[in-house]
Amino acid sequence: MASPATLKENGDVSFTARLLLLLIAGYRYAISPLLPSRCRFYPTCSSYAAEAVTRYGAFRGGWLAIRRLVRCHPWGDHGVDLVPDLPKHSSNCCQRKP
Repeated sequence: MASPATLKENGDVSFTARLLLLLIAGYRYAISPLLPSRCRFYPTCSSYAAEAVTRYGAFRGGWLAIRRLVRCHPWGDHGVDLVPDLPKHSSNCCQRKP
């Protein structure tokens, strides 16, 4: 699970992230029940995408979700694939060296 520092607190997600979460929920409740279950990973891709967008926002979470969808094909991997805890950037990454 995510550390408290990576979780969005009090529903503090951007408009774009809310829009993506709305699209994911629409897929889950309108389209997914009509399709046979073919999930190769746990959690499902829609659950993974919703968690990634909630934890990391629309851009980074969306990128993680797209990477997961690309890996989901008949010749791909399978099994447990949780949303990763991404490393934080150090404060001195862009400082000039003397």
